Amino acid sequence: MTTRRLHIAFLGIGLMGSPMVRNLLDAGYSMTLWNRTASKCEPFANEAAIADSPEDAVRGADIVITMLENGDVVDDVMVAQRGIAALKAGAVYIDMSSVQPSLARRHAELAREQGAGYVDGPVSGGTVGAEQARLSIMAGGAKADIERALPVFEALGKCTPIGPVGAGQLAKLANQAIVGITIGAVSEALLLSAKGGADPAAVREALMGGFAGSRILELHGQRMIDRDFAPGAPARIQLKDMRMILDEARSEGLTLPLAQQVHNGYQSLVANGHSDVDHCGLLLELEHLNGALLGASPAIKRKG
Repeated sequence: MTTRRLHIAFLGIGLMGSPMVRNLLDAGYSMTLWNRTASKCEPFANEAAIADSPEDAVRGADIVITMLENGDVVDDVMVAQRGIAALKAGAVYIDMSSVQPSLARRHAELAREQGAGYVDGPVSGGTVGAEQARLSIMAGGAKADIERALPVFEALGKCTPIGPVGAGQLAKLANQAIVGITIGAVSEALLLSAKGGADPAAVREALMGGFAGSRILELHGQRMIDRDFAPGAPARIQLKDMRMILDEARSEGLTLPLAQQVHNGYQSLVANGHSDVDHCGLLLELEHLNGALLGASPAIKRKG
């Protein structure tokens, strides 16, 4: 299949999906789009076909990409609504959502029954990475299927083959464990310094030059100081990922105490009405627990 002649079906035009579609269109691909909320497809109506159903979107596509909120939604769209059943022989289905490794393996088998390939290709980089086409793509699947998907991945970011089907999702769980735990660590460190009388902005700047420096401290540490909790990656999604981490750990006979503690924090944050704040909003839960604020009055007030 010649790169620019590939036709891509893209299902899921949300915070991540929208900039990804923009980059694929800019790279010259022809596309068919579908989203549960059809209005989210409208900005691309002059450049791509808009399908009425997942089945209609998938039919005839060379590459099918899903970028949906969780495994239940992916299963509904691609199984209950017959997305996988509409795959043509020789197509490659790429699930770039974050789902359970077991679900990826089950969907890969269903795709094989249609004569199609399958790659689980979850991403890291958030909305900024999606907009800049700098996503880190963790790919699980057969070497031949990943190679066929590479031209598409190159329009979105950098692909790293991880292993067989399901391995990409395992890598994403590892990513989210580090992200969630590090957000918790940065929240605690900045609140501790501020409570003791230090300037948290100066503390962040100093820490950036040492071993504590990280992308989380750089971006989310600044957002915490600015009290900018507008969602790039909503807290409810981070909670979903922490649950999957713990579920996978249990299935492997592992105990992950740090992941468990961070899960509990996000669970409380969401339960207290902040499911749609950015995942760096975990700071709000820490402030509530301690009755202390990092800075001025919070932009988002806690309910109750």
